[in-house]
Amino acid sequence: MVMSNLKYGRYFLPYNPSLVEPAKELRKNPTPAERKLWQDYLRQFPFKVWRQKPIDNFIVHFYCSKLQLVIEVDGDTHFTELGSIYDVKRTHILENYGLQVVRFTNDEVMNCFDGVCQCIARFIPPSPL
Repeated sequence: MVMSNLKYGRYFLPYNPSLVEPAKELRKNPTPAERKLWQDYLRQFPFKVWRQKPIDNFIVHFYCSKLQLVIEVDGDTHFTELGSIYDVKRTHILENYGLQVVRFTNDEVMNCFDGVCQCIARFIPPSPL
């Protein structure tokens, strides 16, 4: 029998409680790309966005529960063979919760910011007339 270390609730996705403190530390020390995306776009997004949110056994960079959207900003470690394999597994697990996962590189956020914002905005459903 496999025991789960995840906390379950009616109103939130399962998460590993031991990731709460590391997530708080990550919020205090974002990468330059994460800081830019948060300060210049997601902080004033039309829907609530959580930073460094524990989901399952992961800490996702940004999470919007209304849109069921995870936004990841990937640095160099994601571009190794092991990093790529890990990201595929992680994305698959998150998608099994009904989430959509969108990934951007640090370079895209820093140098193609408008395009990154436009891509994220496409997840916002059209308003009823």
